[in-house]
Amino acid sequence: MPISPKRKDGPSEPFKQALALATRSIAGDDTLQVVYGSDPPGVQAGTARLPEPSRVPTRQEIATIRGHADSAALTLACHDPAIHRKLAPGGGSARAVFEAVERARVESIGAQRMDGMARNIAAKITGQYERTNYDQIADRAEAPLDEALALMVRERLTGEAPPEKAQPMVDIWRSWIEQRSGATLEQLGDLIEDQSAFGRLLRNVLSELNLADELEEGAEQDGEGEDSSQSDKQSEEGGEDGEGAERSDLMADDQAQGESEGSDEMELNDFGDLDQMDADAEGDASQREAEPRRPNLSVLDAPQAFGYDIFSRAHDETIAADELCDADELERLRSFLDKQLQSLHGAVARLANRLQRRLLAQQNRGWDFDLEEGVLDAARLTRVIIDPMHALSFKHERDTDFRDTVVTLLLDNSGSMRGRPIMVAACCADILARTLERCGVKVEILGFTTRAWKGGQSREEWLAAGKPSSPGRLNDLRHIIYKPADAPWRRARRSLGLMMREGLLKENIDGEALAWAHKRLLGRPEQRRILMMISDGAPVDDSTLSVNSGCYLEQHLRQVIEEIETRSPVELIAIGIGHDVTRYYRRAVTITDAEELAGALTDKLAELFDEGGVQQSAQRIAMAQRRRAGRPH
Repeated sequence: MPISPKRKDGPSEPFKQALALATRSIAGDDTLQVVYGSDPPGVQAGTARLPEPSRVPTRQEIATIRGHADSAALTLACHDPAIHRKLAPGGGSARAVFEAVERARVESIGAQRMDGMARNIAAKITGQYERTNYDQIADRAEAPLDEALALMVRERLTGEAPPEKAQPMVDIWRSWIEQRSGATLEQLGDLIEDQSAFGRLLRNVLSELNLADELEEGAEQDGEGEDSSQSDKQSEEGGEDGEGAERSDLMADDQAQGESEGSDEMELNDFGDLDQMDADAEGDASQREAEPRRPNLSVLDAPQAFGYDIFSRAHDETIAADELCDADELERLRSFLDKQLQSLHGAVARLANRLQRRLLAQQNRGWDFDLEEGVLDAARLTRVIIDPMHALSFKHERDTDFRDTVVTLLLDNSGSMRGRPIMVAACCADILARTLERCGVKVEILGFTTRAWKGGQSREEWLAAGKPSSPGRLNDLRHIIYKPADAPWRRARRSLGLMMREGLLKENIDGEALAWAHKRLLGRPEQRRILMMISDGAPVDDSTLSVNSGCYLEQHLRQVIEEIETRSPVELIAIGIGHDVTRYYRRAVTITDAEELAGALTDKLAELFDEGGVQQSAQRIAMAQRRRAGRPH
């Protein structure tokens, strides 16, 4: 259809149209949808997402956007998902490395074929590292192995050196990688056009880098049905978690001690048989317990009695968000988050309006009629005029306990949330805080991660102590307070930008974080207390899991959840970011995009505040009081 001459397109519109045509041509797919926006670039379900260009883009910006377009098109043209599912490891650090190197292979094919495409992809990669602090890295624990190895493979395939900002990160890993698998890496260049052969050789590289135990979890084994496809999808969503650095060193340090534990972890990470996993977990717990459980003993107060030990708490910290970086950086990070929220403006408005209407409708809207005193009932006005002394002509408005409520949002700040998941989580927290505050509900926003990869100072103390067996949790916790419950959103809004900071997201120990947030809620004066966990899956801490059973952290998480759901007055709900968390929580919902917030979160929160939810809350409070008093219930 011809374009109307009255239409006024922006200066960047011709560029966007031409780039969309070129992307479809390179991909060989005329049906490919090319969209522009603030979402992270990528390809999913027949749609290529590209960055939105400025009104008048610069040459560098154009080259960067073209690089993202070339990368998306090459992925569709040169990458076979079926082969990838067959060869890729099932998860963990091995999966992250495999994904990153495969992307490097695909992009290198285009760089070898066309000089213009090589310049575009180089501009894209340079832009990816411009906003990072990788040039200041001095410790291998802070340098992601997957990114370093991908840049080294790209250097071999195309001759292009890593970007200047990423060079220190690569240099930290280079000698270690070259010593173990340099000869094998040299062979990858001859197999760049053969994805299957390239992938099999890459698996050899992973074995040489001490990641062989994770390869057995891949889909190369028999049974590539629906379950393996779903596992692959979940692993791809969490593949860029930046946890490669710590895993390789941990396996090198504890290879002899961790062989048997690694095989247990491999078996227990398969969630296809939850009943068997729970039975195994209970068996491990019973072996660790020195004496039988007492009925009134709580895993929240005495986790060691339930088989969960902690090697050291000396280096754990609970810290306010504004203490982790200066005010100028917080302002810059908040500005970045605001740009992401611009695309969600419609969802924010719909959520705020719908949720506010549903919640405020329950505040002071109940009436008792036919009373002897109170407010005159207009519906009985004729009866009053006829007989002024007639009784039962008044009404009274009932008060509700709705306003006596506090909600805690507990956000997973682990490395697997890096990229789009943490952006969705930050937007989710921002939207909910604003909306609930407008409804008179206090909101607290908390985050949890660890202070370092590979266990930090706790692990160093464990090594100095001679590596005692079964040390329990072996990492330094970092619990972050983004917004206290009594602080208004306008004062805490800047702190939410901290989640966008590079290097903040490390590992996640969900059970202890949940217990911490629950304890803070119990100290609140409000009668109604709601705890909302926002996470992307199971707890992962390689330092702890390398010297304990593979289900160690997950078992503790299940115990904490059961305690809160069955014995606490706190109401617990979970939101999974791209992953199904219903295997852990009774009340749970999964979202894959921030655009789903307006519907899913409105319905879930409204369920908590409806009349049945209030009655259920009262029952839970009474039940908890009876339990604490030691009376039967």
